[in-house]
Amino acid sequence: MKRLPLFVSFIAVLALSASLAYWALQLLKPPQRPISAAPEQSAPEASVDAAAGLFGGQLASVEVSNYQLTGVVAAGNGRGSVAILVADGKPPQAYPVGAEIAAGVKVREVQARFVLIAEGSVLKRVELATEPAKSGADAAASGSAMPAPTAPPQMPAPSRVTMMPTPGAPPPHQ
Repeated sequence: MKRLPLFVSFIAVLALSASLAYWALQLLKPPQRPISAAPEQSAPEASVDAAAGLFGGQLASVEVSNYQLTGVVAAGNGRGSVAILVADGKPPQAYPVGAEIAAGVKVREVQARFVLIAEGSVLKRVELATEPAKSGADAAASGSAMPAPTAPPQMPAPSRVTMMPTPGAPPPHQ
C-alpha cells in the first residue's frame, strides 16, 4: 500500500501529459481547406454512324479534298514518318508529322495506308492513292527498244477524305 500513492501520481502525470499533447496539437494545427468534388464529365453519346466503321460499314461523312496522299515513309516506332502529299495541285512534297501543309493545316499522324491531317479542330483522314504508276523498269520489260513518248503529267484526282472529330473538341456547327 505504500506504493499506491506513487502509482496514482504516475498515472495522473501520464494522463495530464496526454491531455496537454492532444490540446496543443488541436490548437496548433492549420485550418482544413475545403475540398470540392471533381466535376462529373458526361460520356459523349455513341453515334450509330461511328460504330458502323467498326463492323465493316461505310463511314457517313466523306468529302472530296484538295489533298492527295501519293506516298508514305512510315517508321516502325512512329517517329520520323513522312507523308508525300499533293496539295492544291502543286508537285508532291514530303511532310513530316507536325509539319504545316498550308495555313492552319498540319500533318497530325502518318500511318502505312493513310494520313491524319488536322484542319483547324477537324481531323481528316486522307487515304493512300491506289493508282499503280508505271516506272521505267516496267516500260523496259515490255520489250520496246525506244522509250515511248510520255504524256504530260495530269493533275491528280481529288482523293476521298473521311472527317473525324478531334477528341475534346466541340461538335461542328452546320
